[in-house]
Amino acid sequence: MASMKKNLFPFVMITLGSACYSLGFVWCYAPNSIAFGGVTGVGQIVNYLIPAFPVGVTVIVLNVPLFILGWKLIGGRLLVSSLYAMFISSVFIDVLTPLYDWQPMDPMLACIFGGVLMGLSLGLVFQQGATTGGTDLLARLLKLKLAWLPMGKLLMGIDLAVILAVAAVFGTLKAALYGLVALYIASIVMDGVLYGMDNAKVAYIISDKNKEISDMLVNQMDRGVTILHGQGAYTGAEKNVLMCAFKQREIAAIKAAVKGLDPTAFLIVCDAHEVLGEGFRDYKKDDL
Repeated sequence: MASMKKNLFPFVMITLGSACYSLGFVWCYAPNSIAFGGVTGVGQIVNYLIPAFPVGVTVIVLNVPLFILGWKLIGGRLLVSSLYAMFISSVFIDVLTPLYDWQPMDPMLACIFGGVLMGLSLGLVFQQGATTGGTDLLARLLKLKLAWLPMGKLLMGIDLAVILAVAAVFGTLKAALYGLVALYIASIVMDGVLYGMDNAKVAYIISDKNKEISDMLVNQMDRGVTILHGQGAYTGAEKNVLMCAFKQREIAAIKAAVKGLDPTAFLIVCDAHEVLGEGFRDYKKDDL
């Protein structure tokens, strides 16, 4: 039973993400003629030129060669989950489109909410090791070679060309400009879903009470501490620097505790992303 739930959960999340994806498209993008990136954007062009070709069906047809490439480079697991995500999102688009009379809204509102829905949906789908096909899959393949780039930035670069093409077909520069705004918002939200919950902090502490502070962090705060050896440039005096990684929610307590032991302590707190190891998260193969 537990194994069945574990196997079904990713598909439930993919379904939820695909529903958000489709809602964002039919509610915010299509009625306002906002340029949409990816293969869905190409489907938008085809549907505009040949209304008899539904966007969802067009997306499925265009995705076939990309899925063959993905199967060869990444494997069957991604293929199955991505096929499901692509199929269900395409079905949702074609079902939702005639279900309600989606009227145009203020274009900037459409950009904001459309971008949020798209970013949320893609983040949920990518978290489950799937894609919605098209340029999402292409970005996932590029991530194999460009592992240092966030998925949101990869997608933003790829979708730019499609957005410009959609704008050219619609015959208005506004479509591209609004599309770029929505794309930027979507990339921020998606990276927030993928990496935002993994935010952590790193503190560098220089104090004359390093021993007391170190003991407090290890024994009371249950945080690991590394002692770095440094030297003051002006005085030439040798100084130990404490380095400690901790969760975002612990920052206030740690600052208060350090300053409580030594009000003159020199404390530097920096953002840290993708902290791997004990007390944080484990590394997984093919991690995004």
